Amino acid sequence: MLFDGLDLRLPIGESAAVMGPSGSGKSTLISCALGLVKPQGSVTVADADLTGMRRRQLARHRSRYTGVVFQFGELLPELTALENVALAALLAGTSRKDAYADAERLLVELGVPRAKRPTGTLSGGERQRTAVARALINKPALLLADEPTGALDDTNRNSVAELLFKVPKQWECALLVVTHDEQVAMRADRVFHLADGHLLERSGG
Repeated sequence: MLFDGLDLRLPIGESAAVMGPSGSGKSTLISCALGLVKPQGSVTVADADLTGMRRRQLARHRSRYTGVVFQFGELLPELTALENVALAALLAGTSRKDAYADAERLLVELGVPRAKRPTGTLSGGERQRTAVARALINKPALLLADEPTGALDDTNRNSVAELLFKVPKQWECALLVVTHDEQVAMRADRVFHLADGHLLERSGG
């Protein structure tokens, strides 16, 4: 059993960072929040328990209520930043006109000036900002970030971290960040340490 009595409640407008050694289950925690791993107990996002959902229902719910930012962005490099972000909205059923309009507005707001260039030509910081825009395009209730600054230099790490931790209040969502970086974690409203199956909140987080 990877987790033992783990209980984490994260309201809208609040951020939490989870730290822990390699193999402690940080990425598995993200997978549980996405409904990809079904633990004993319940995983509730936007007032719905993911553990009882069928695959198609879960995919619809995830598309509507959850956004994800990965360590390397996981963007389609042959598409532009604008196309990558708009695609997420199109897959959620948004019209083409609205998807592209919303994507362009988000990219401008999040500081991606070269939105019409393939993401493979962008800097690491620009790619992660594009990934954040893609995660926010459907106005999720929960934003998950798995080592979102792990592949960035110090300058881009700081700018992307600053952007991420402004998101909960600005976009009215909850933010859960998994990171090994102490400086990134300390930006969160609450900081947790995961080890030996237990999630313990650190004082001063």
